[in-house]
Amino acid sequence: MNKKTKALVYQFISFAVIFIILRYLIENYTAVTGFWIPAIAAVASTILAPQFKALQTPNGLKLFVNWIFFKTPKEIK
Repeated sequence: MNKKTKALVYQFISFAVIFIILRYLIENYTAVTGFWIPAIAAVASTILAPQFKALQTPNGLKLFVNWIFFKTPKEIK
């Protein structure tokens, strides 16, 4: 699996895990009902999920993760 595919898979998995957790918490611990439960969970997951990118560097293609809780992007080895 090349690095671009890994970045896409990691991105999807991180979004899905955060979405499922948030959807459960919103559904069980708030008064929100109907369409708004997945809508709020999706928006919040989009903001909270880390971003994975495969970038070309002088040393070759490398995988990086950027998250709102990190100051700078981190390389994934």
